[in-house]
Amino acid sequence: MTSLRKLGTSDLEVFPLALGGNVFGWTADQDRSFAVLDAYTAAGGNFVDTADVYSAWADGNQGGESETVLGAWLEARGNRCDVVVATKVGQHPDFQGLSAANIKAAADASLRRLRTDYIDLYYTHFDRPDVPVEEIIGALDELVKAGKVRHIAASNISAERLRASLEFSDREGLARYVALQPHYNLVSRDTYEGELQDLAERAGLAAVPYYALASGFLTGKYRPGTQVESARAGGAAKHLETERGRRVLDALDEVAAAHDAPVATVALAWLAAQPTVAAPIASARTVEQLPALLGVGELTLSQAEVERLTEASA
Repeated sequence: MTSLRKLGTSDLEVFPLALGGNVFGWTADQDRSFAVLDAYTAAGGNFVDTADVYSAWADGNQGGESETVLGAWLEARGNRCDVVVATKVGQHPDFQGLSAANIKAAADASLRRLRTDYIDLYYTHFDRPDVPVEEIIGALDELVKAGKVRHIAASNISAERLRASLEFSDREGLARYVALQPHYNLVSRDTYEGELQDLAERAGLAAVPYYALASGFLTGKYRPGTQVESARAGGAAKHLETERGRRVLDALDEVAAAHDAPVATVALAWLAAQPTVAAPIASARTVEQLPALLGVGELTLSQAEVERLTEASA
């Protein structure tokens, strides 16, 4: 059984792979989403990441589709207390921004879609520098005090704003961020490493990286001359055009061969080995895609292998 990891300074313990819910109600319909969620939890997974905006970008969708599917599954399975549910506020078409009023109204809407009375981990999806951190933290603290949110977190935030938020929470004795969701993977390291990662480490925050597989590029299925049918193929394939992308693939192939493991598992294992990282996020449209993701819980890279991948991705 894969051991759970403590999420920062919180009392949450999570599986070392967060299942991304961005595909639910988008490229995976309800039946397929239920099958993926069933297989993930059957393997010991307990950490599902979604957002109120997923998937407003798809034709015919309004936002909230992912939460609605997840809520239906939680109700059908009767397993709410066994699953750590993370969702986000600020991007839903009807609930844009991080004003106090918007945060509280959006949380209530998410709770209705999720068919639950509490959210385990509530992220600000994209920081809004025009809104004072005092207003944002104050609203989030109210949700925690009301029992609607257990812990708060931030995604897509600068080190400066994160530091100001933490200092305000500490000074006023209010709810404090316990996790950070940065864009971070083997071909995008400067989006997290440096000042932001250093601050997270000092503050005891857990990182839960998104785009952990670079829109599928780090699964190894994108190769010169290959065509991949995917809604995200264009974004992933662009890494093939860079020297770093090709170096990373070579290093991943080498380490994967040594472990007889999928390339995706190795890419996630590198992330999981980085300071502050508790659980990378990756999504699966089908049950068949899950084993390569779940393998991160069983694969421990040697220090030499971590360094080989780090050097290739420099």
